[in-house]
Amino acid sequence: MTIKKRPMSADGTKLERRKSTRFPVVVPIEVSWKGADGVAIKQEAVARQVNANGGFVKMPVRPDLGSRVTLANFLSAQTVEARVLAAPHSREGVANGVIVELITPNETFWGVNLQVEKTSLELQNLEKALQREEIDLRLLKEYRDAVEYIRTAASVVQRLRECQLRGLDEEELHRGLATERMRRATNLCLEVGADLDAGRLSGESRDAEELHRVLENLQNSLIRADKKRSTRSIRAGL
Repeated sequence: MTIKKRPMSADGTKLERRKSTRFPVVVPIEVSWKGADGVAIKQEAVARQVNANGGFVKMPVRPDLGSRVTLANFLSAQTVEARVLAAPHSREGVANGVIVELITPNETFWGVNLQVEKTSLELQNLEKALQREEIDLRLLKEYRDAVEYIRTAASVVQRLRECQLRGLDEEELHRGLATERMRRATNLCLEVGADLDAGRLSGESRDAEELHRVLENLQNSLIRADKKRSTRSIRAGL
């Protein structure tokens, strides 16, 4: 079978035919279609690069070029109709999956991950605009931290949902989330300390008293956790 090459511009670069930018996601879906013999086929797959019009779907067993398929989002149970635009033997650069185009553009089908990626890009563009305006770099850091937090939270929620649907153990995800929460809390404490040293906060306010109380409780929790870890280590060595 002859591979169709993408059109080239005058300078030899490939022309972009997408209607809008694709964003990286990891969305578990089910693809169903009818084979050449009319038998219904269902295949689990993962959407990896998407936009409101369609995207790249990674799957081991693939429908033929031009096939009409139904996509079902495992996490939301939402379904859409699509057609196969490209397969490994029909377009250069497509491997281990197919390119699909949604019959009706649908941005919400891919779930929160696509929204997070789009928001992240918008915030990055805003950050560049603020840099051009010479905005305080500390404010830019707030944007970066907020974007990273949103991305992490959205990823964990999606993976937790997938664990629930597949009956998998969620404990590892909860431990990872707790570790990320501790890292974020450490950074916040450092920033609050810097604000206090710079005189931007008062150490005598009600908020400061509440923070002091919370930190004391946290310190006690850390001491208890350290004692438990030490006890386990001693028992393991016996």
